[in-house]
Amino acid sequence: QVRLVESGGGLVQAGGSLRLSCAASGRQLSVNAMGWYRQGSGEQREVVATITSGGTTNYADSVKGRFTISRDNAKNTVYLQMNSLKPEDTDVYYCNVDRITTISGTYYPRGGYWGQGTQVTVSS
Repeated sequence: QVRLVESGGGLVQAGGSLRLSCAASGRQLSVNAMGWYRQGSGEQREVVATITSGGTTNYADSVKGRFTISRDNAKNTVYLQMNSLKPEDTDVYYCNVDRITTISGTYYPRGGYWGQGTQVTVSS
């Protein structure tokens, strides 16, 4: 029903910047809340930032003031601008969508839809 494709990860030095993108494709008409999560090896997945369809944003305390989440509703795409990166930001970053609405109806699987993940590595 929906496919989330992430891009923009990579290797950057501490203090640098990266911009992640996640495009939702499929026969959906609209996408509800979108977000970015991250997960380290052997750790639980944690929320980084979320944004509603109306543009309301929320951030984890650890990224406030450094990361900015935004979205383009016409493209069903969410972005994460990451500035002043730190080595502890190193993780696999995942895009999430909680609900989609298509001509067939509204779908909201438990946990939402997930992208394949993109690696972000920050060197010290």
